[in-house]
Amino acid sequence: MALTASALAARTPDTRDRYVDLLRVASLGTVVLGHWLMAAVGADGAVGNLLAVVPALQPLTWVLQIMPVFFFVGGFAHALSYRSRPVYAVFLRTRLQRLLRPTMVFIAVWTAAALTVQLAGADTGPTGVALRLVAQPLWFIGIYLAMVALTPPLLKLHERYGWGAFCALVAAAAGVDALRFAAGVPYVEFLNFAFVWLAVHQLGFLRADDRIRRPSALAVTGLAGAAALVALGPYPLSMVGMPGEKVSNMSPPTLALLCHALWLIGAVELLRGPGSRLARRPAVWRAVVAANGIAMTAFLWHLTAMLGVYGAMLALDVPLPAPASAAWWAQVPLRLTAAAALTALLVAAFRRFEIPAAASGARSGAGAPAAGADGRSRPDHASPLAAPPRPSASPAPRRPGPATGSSPSAALGITLCLLGVLGLSMTGFGGLLEGRSAVLIAVDVTAPAAIAMALGGWLLVERAGRG
Repeated sequence: MALTASALAARTPDTRDRYVDLLRVASLGTVVLGHWLMAAVGADGAVGNLLAVVPALQPLTWVLQIMPVFFFVGGFAHALSYRSRPVYAVFLRTRLQRLLRPTMVFIAVWTAAALTVQLAGADTGPTGVALRLVAQPLWFIGIYLAMVALTPPLLKLHERYGWGAFCALVAAAAGVDALRFAAGVPYVEFLNFAFVWLAVHQLGFLRADDRIRRPSALAVTGLAGAAALVALGPYPLSMVGMPGEKVSNMSPPTLALLCHALWLIGAVELLRGPGSRLARRPAVWRAVVAANGIAMTAFLWHLTAMLGVYGAMLALDVPLPAPASAAWWAQVPLRLTAAAALTALLVAAFRRFEIPAAASGARSGAGAPAAGADGRSRPDHASPLAAPPRPSASPAPRRPGPATGSSPSAALGITLCLLGVLGLSMTGFGGLLEGRSAVLIAVDVTAPAAIAMALGGWLLVERAGRG
């Protein structure tokens, strides 16, 4: 039986790094709030971006583009998790259960809804826009899948070269931008989906081994680097994607975004002391535990809720003021409250598909210390978005060994899954019967093919992990 958030909070081991859990919740919460605020829907149902309407707000993205912090926390958790269960197929399944189950339910529900809407001939106008936009958060899932898949080899590089492995990824990202902007090499920019985000992930490995000892230097270097690149290079000011821009710092990621990530991670590490004390307060920790238990479900459905609010306003002829006008700003608290309430209803309906935290901890052995590269024990963080598991007697030591024969199936499964999820984030759920396509790393992929790859890959990962 799943424990309540209060019971889980009370049973949290003292060895757990609660600040990491606080960062996970805060980063996802900031992303959700940012998406709700950036949506600028007009009276005709057209969806715009507030940052494009009011360019003076774009410097706020240097603080609010917080996704690098989540990937940094992911690297920390993956390092500890793999060291406690160094069998590839088992590691994949353990890390991805809380991530993929709610994701596959989200895909299945929206696929059924999109087919119903299309068969009824109602997939045009604002409805068609909604079918495309609701899939956008899946890009984050795809990137996270790649990080999980590549954890074992990159962790070995980290343990051998330390900061050198991180610097190599930074150099590779800089080289890609040089080839892209100076030499005009086509398609090379897509490599930075790997180099930039894996460099951020690598910082999480360094954090797991307490090797980020001068966070102020990291923050200053990152902030100065990002400012210089934006001032002198072809990089835009906004650290999130903007409609119609020729160059985006996000898609694909750029060296400027990597510098931004360094500044953010340095900043949150500077706040580690007070942040840790805050997370140890009982009321705060209970809130963090409760939020972690529903984080993936809330993240997946928050755009659905936001678009549902706007759809209801259009259907009921509620006036939609011009974006960024005084009336629009006055309406913001009401829209946010409605979006939060609808998200809560969706979470209540779908949270059952997130594996209960207690069960997740029991399966993964979380809460038991995992040995770091320096030989000291580290608290394991069970699943990417899980609440902390209950403490238990330390399990028998796991004997590290080579990957089992199911590892090739697991590798194939996660590859199919991440390609499918990334492809679906680009195509959306519209035009399923026509096989609407989008370009994924220079290859056309259709929405039906993306859905099939995502579901098939998930089943392979599940089967390989059980074996």
